[in-house]
Amino acid sequence: MQIQRKTLAEEVAERLIEGISNDEYGIGEKLPTEPELMKIYGVGRSSIREAIKILSIKGILNVLQGVGTFVISKNAEESLEAQMNKAEIKDVQEVRSLLDSKIAAKAAISRNEKDLKNIKKYLELRAQFAEANQASECYEADANFHLAIAEACGNKLLKEIYKIATKHIMSSFQTKHDNNTESFKISQKIHTELYQCISGQDSDKASVIAQKIVDQTY
Repeated sequence: MQIQRKTLAEEVAERLIEGISNDEYGIGEKLPTEPELMKIYGVGRSSIREAIKILSIKGILNVLQGVGTFVISKNAEESLEAQMNKAEIKDVQEVRSLLDSKIAAKAAISRNEKDLKNIKKYLELRAQFAEANQASECYEADANFHLAIAEACGNKLLKEIYKIATKHIMSSFQTKHDNNTESFKISQKIHTELYQCISGQDSDKASVIAQKIVDQTY
């Protein structure tokens, strides 16, 4: 799973939030002009405009065409990803437990041949790396197997929520499994059964098996 790097616009948005939080830019105050912001933060016009757009969506800034950009709030709703990053792993695991069976059931109905090929690819990589005790590669293949199922479910919002939860759980794998793949060898059979249910469009059984996997009752 690749680590997503922040864009220049996101970095500028964060620095603007810091300035607003520290009263560098007060509520009701007009931000400096685009050229001035470009000079302050050392970035191009497109990055400044994108950063302002990000903070407008968050309800922190308000852009009045022909007048300027004004600070209207210090508070922004914390993103789901940020909340999960702060959450206990047991809480994130509970989110995954609630989602897995639904996602698997929907994937069994909605999947296409491209989805099946992708799911099977990560299933095979999971087995290969588990047998070779290549822990980090095995953990990543396992995460991508489940993400491929989420992709196949056809619900973009479910997929994004699951993606965030999986990223958080992935970070705990090394500690939890002590850099070992033995449990992944044991669970390869039930993961194969899950793939077969999705391939065979058996949504009820896919739901049951997915729940067994997340509850580790196999």
